[in-house]
Amino acid sequence: MTKTMKAANLLVKCLENEGVEYIFGIPGEENIGVMDALLDSKIQFITTRHEQGAAFMADVYGRLTGRAGVCMSTLGPGATNLVTGFADANMDRAPIVAIAGQGATTRLHKESHQILDLVNLFAPISKYSVQILMPEIIPEVVRKAFKFAEAEKPGGSFIDFPENVAEMDIEDLPPLRVQAPQAPVAPVGVGQKVIDLLNEAKNPVVIAGNGVIRFDACEELVKFAEAANAPVATTFMAKGAMPSSHPLSIGTVGLKAHDLVAFGLEEADLVICVGLDMVEYTPSYWNPNADVKIVNIDATPAEVDTHYIPEIGMIGDIKDSLSRLADKTIKHTDNKVAKLHDKIKAELNAHCDDNSYPPKPQKIICDLRKAMNDEDIVISDVGAHKMWMARMFQAEQPNTCIISNGFASMGIALPGTIAAKLVYPEKNILAVCGDSGFMMNNQEVETALRLGLNITIIIFNDNKYGLIEWHQLREYGRKSHIDVTNPDFVKFAESFGAKGYRVDKTEDLLSIIETAMNDGTVSIIDCPVDYSENMKLTARLQTLSSPFDE
Repeated sequence: MTKTMKAANLLVKCLENEGVEYIFGIPGEENIGVMDALLDSKIQFITTRHEQGAAFMADVYGRLTGRAGVCMSTLGPGATNLVTGFADANMDRAPIVAIAGQGATTRLHKESHQILDLVNLFAPISKYSVQILMPEIIPEVVRKAFKFAEAEKPGGSFIDFPENVAEMDIEDLPPLRVQAPQAPVAPVGVGQKVIDLLNEAKNPVVIAGNGVIRFDACEELVKFAEAANAPVATTFMAKGAMPSSHPLSIGTVGLKAHDLVAFGLEEADLVICVGLDMVEYTPSYWNPNADVKIVNIDATPAEVDTHYIPEIGMIGDIKDSLSRLADKTIKHTDNKVAKLHDKIKAELNAHCDDNSYPPKPQKIICDLRKAMNDEDIVISDVGAHKMWMARMFQAEQPNTCIISNGFASMGIALPGTIAAKLVYPEKNILAVCGDSGFMMNNQEVETALRLGLNITIIIFNDNKYGLIEWHQLREYGRKSHIDVTNPDFVKFAESFGAKGYRVDKTEDLLSIIETAMNDGTVSIIDCPVDYSENMKLTARLQTLSSPFDE
């Protein structure tokens, strides 16, 4: 006798076949069949307090593992709540699969309770968006969704699963075999042309993007940089791909400011972009006249951009490309840009002994770095503190400083920290939030506590939308509608059963962070911040002279 099962059970069976460990989400009426099937599955369902938090958890899971993070909701408002986190993952090139329940197919053709065309809603922000109309196609749909989500360049897949289809009986079909195609290598002739351009240059500079981390090519990046004596700047999302302590590291690009690293790019006669996604660092910022000689090393051809026209593209496996270049390049011993490292390092450490109160953002980040091990992970939310984290935090390993910089959505840090702790339970995991970003998804504190996680949340507290104020003061010289009122964050933490700390003296900051990291539970640190440093930095960068004129 042929064995049958519900379509919902077949879906879960196919998810197990893809190696899914966690599904982040909220149960509802229209996904009730899947929820029941998960009771008999090895997949752990992480019940969140908001679907946006679930999507951010799946987002960060995908970034850290390279495997698609999975989130799930019911129909209508549940699905629309997934959109922000899902879009963030898709634009930041993190693999994610979202599954939403849907009303029965018998009512999709008319005005009906909570019915939306979810496939077309998700289509513009995904690589693949589909509705399951018959149980027989579930193995193909699931395999295709994960294949698209995880293929370079990664992104989002969305599956709409109507409730009546989920309840249909289906023969016990086998899932499809999981295949991960290997990236092809760049043609030999192209590699030689890149070598010729590189060896003709006097001051080559590398911009390393998120693709270097996705391809696990950080070791190859360092070897290539050393072989060529080419200094490396990383994007926000590639921090740690080149260790900050390495003498060829010249900091982070991506700020809309003329920092020391910007002078380095101006001195370069060849810029080698490796795994750079355009969304990470808009070329018009560093190539305003579209006259920079560029080599594009990536797995896929470059985006079309007036300010990004490569001399040549070395398209293929990034690890292989960098290894081949390292074997043939000459060492540019007189590369003047390589001398930037010490100047940048001195600037990053300039405020480490500054105990003025409230603490300067530079000081908070310095103490954060001191408290953390190299392998620990910090996830930055979006706000004024993100600019300081991107500029100042010195990452020694890849994927140890997670910054959303494509979609750049507030609210990612706390949910992301939960996902990171599930992936790496042995590491210290910290969230750095502004007060406003923290308030957007603070309900997930309960999720972290329910899961028994040891995570630390540091709140840069200024009672305002500080980044917007920074932009307003720079553009108009006055602020507009950015002030907010916050709860007592210590009492807030304690009301959940978490630990709460307030920084009353700058001298206590480092010890508070160290204590919180070892609490064995969720700890929230309320740290006032002196954001007068924002405009001071703007003023200083406007008058900064080239270090090469000295």
